[in-house]
Amino acid sequence: MAQSGSVLSSYVSGSWQAPAGEGVPLRDAVTGEVVTRISSNGVDMGGALAYGRTVGGPALRELTFHQRASLLKALASHLREHREELYALSARTGATLGDSKFDIDGGISVLFAYSSKGRRELPNDTVYVDGAVEPLSKGGTFLAQHIATPLRGVAVQINAFNFPVWGPLEKFAPAFLAGVPSLIKPASQTAYLTARLVELIVESGLLPEGSVQLVAGSAGDLLDHVTPQDLVSFTGSADTAQRLRAHPAIIRNSVRFNAEADSLNLSILGPDAEPGTPEFDLFVKQLTTEMTVKAGQKCTAIRRAFVPVGLLDAVAEAASARLAKVTVGNPASGGVRMGALASLEQREEVRRSLKALLDASSVVFGDAEKVDVVDADAERGAFISPVLLRAGDSDRAEPHEVEAFGPVSTLLPYSSTEQVVELAARGQGSLAGSVVTADTEFARDVVLGVAPWHGRLLVLDSTNAKESTGHGSPMPALVHGGPGRAGGGEEMGGIRGVLHHMQRTAVQGSPSVLTAVTNRWVAGTERSVTEVHPFRKSLAELKIGDAVVAGPRTVTQADVDHFAEFTGDTFYAHTDPEAAAKNELFGGIVAHGYLVVSFAAGLFVSPEPGPVLANYGLENLRFLTPVKPGDALTVTLTCKQITPRENADYGEVRWDADVTNGADESVAKYDVLTLVSKELE
Repeated sequence: MAQSGSVLSSYVSGSWQAPAGEGVPLRDAVTGEVVTRISSNGVDMGGALAYGRTVGGPALRELTFHQRASLLKALASHLREHREELYALSARTGATLGDSKFDIDGGISVLFAYSSKGRRELPNDTVYVDGAVEPLSKGGTFLAQHIATPLRGVAVQINAFNFPVWGPLEKFAPAFLAGVPSLIKPASQTAYLTARLVELIVESGLLPEGSVQLVAGSAGDLLDHVTPQDLVSFTGSADTAQRLRAHPAIIRNSVRFNAEADSLNLSILGPDAEPGTPEFDLFVKQLTTEMTVKAGQKCTAIRRAFVPVGLLDAVAEAASARLAKVTVGNPASGGVRMGALASLEQREEVRRSLKALLDASSVVFGDAEKVDVVDADAERGAFISPVLLRAGDSDRAEPHEVEAFGPVSTLLPYSSTEQVVELAARGQGSLAGSVVTADTEFARDVVLGVAPWHGRLLVLDSTNAKESTGHGSPMPALVHGGPGRAGGGEEMGGIRGVLHHMQRTAVQGSPSVLTAVTNRWVAGTERSVTEVHPFRKSLAELKIGDAVVAGPRTVTQADVDHFAEFTGDTFYAHTDPEAAAKNELFGGIVAHGYLVVSFAAGLFVSPEPGPVLANYGLENLRFLTPVKPGDALTVTLTCKQITPRENADYGEVRWDADVTNGADESVAKYDVLTLVSKELE
């Protein structure tokens, strides 16, 4: 179990291991009481990594993307059943119920999101095909295809204290979906919550052994043992990120290293957003919310709030009025809007940073040394007041260089679009920024100006406010990370996050070799044309390369005239011989492209009820050669890809369709998508 007596255990090499020694105390952020103790003394870091590589990795790689995605969904459902327990433990970190949901529900939602994306965007296979086939020869016998396969190492994640559930899960989900096991090293302050999370994962019995490991306490010599196949993802300070990035083993082995570090995120109020406009109110509400959610301990929180110089007083007054309504205290008490910082040490760090900021700013609201709290001791608990500052000079260095990682933000005046873009760059790279304006031209200028310094930008106005997820909410489908000071890496980002854990390889060879490697039919590979129409075959019988050749069917002028009249598509190339003759692309009347596709369907279809349940679309349709009355069409339909669905009695089949004329020229190429039963009725 995660807690042996009063000391956290690590879960490594297939079992819970209590540390040697009594460890360091971890205290309740609200009461100051000791929750547990923590130490990683005695943990064999090299052995843990080896276990992940030799036990977890092979088990995961045996599964397809869809199977891994289904396990993520099952795990998310399991964790959701234990949310109340996690909420209660989260309260000891200083989090309100709303903060806890942001962390815990947010982490669980990442699992659901990656499960969905995995099943929709990845094949039910173990190989990811990246991009189109690249022709390398005139005759078509020598081609290349980029593929991605899982790295044969462990995804090591070293996390910050502020999101002890979401942090591990947002790194774990793309790694697991890629087929790479994870080793979680949480920050000590809140490690007891992460340890319980891992305990719930292990107890579920859903994941292959070795998929997840936990080191509670110091990382020790962990990084000494990383290999070229391992990955390291870090969330924390820029100084620590720099030190880890320079670790000899990481440099020597070219280990993939991703960092999410300090970030002086900004929000910009547009000149149009004057008091009384919806955008003004949205800006003030968003600013104060970002200051107080998780007590400002968010890597995406607004640290720099840029306001037109003429609106500065109004924003300061409105924000102060909202902050005055924020009740600070014990998260268990009703009405408390903001809890404690994660630790007393963190409070002292915030106070030190505030002193540096006050050299260039004045206090608009709050007192870092004094705060009234509800149902708690303000000194024993890590409480602090929200503090809103106002910069006297936006050009001073401090607001653009010093981050107080708590409920602190600075109002900075600007006088032009050009100036605010320049000031934004002074942050040297951020995870997230926002622009609050109803002026789309201003929004465009600012977005294009500040985008090179930001990983994500929200443009907020009255039209999207009700559905917006807000300035600081990372989304699994979007890149989470930022350039420069913010770490220079990317986490999540949908399938991009999965591919980060895989090796992209260019495979060169013949069409048949590429077909065998990718499990997708490649043009030039021999087809299998049999007496049994491929539409009469279930997924159990159908093979890649199974094909039908049908035709010819001659297109007549009457066909073209009827199609034009029947559909209403009377474009001149189909109905005006003189005008069509003047267009060198046509040189006369040509058949409608969709007439060609319709005739092709009539040629290759097998009309009786059977394994093919439905046609659900076409992709990559191109009309290559004009079809004129008198041309005879032949269609070759080849089974290109088979994707069984994990929890259904059918799957998806992608067919390559090639329609040719009497001169054997391709007139249309496209993919036909069908749903096919796994077994015959």
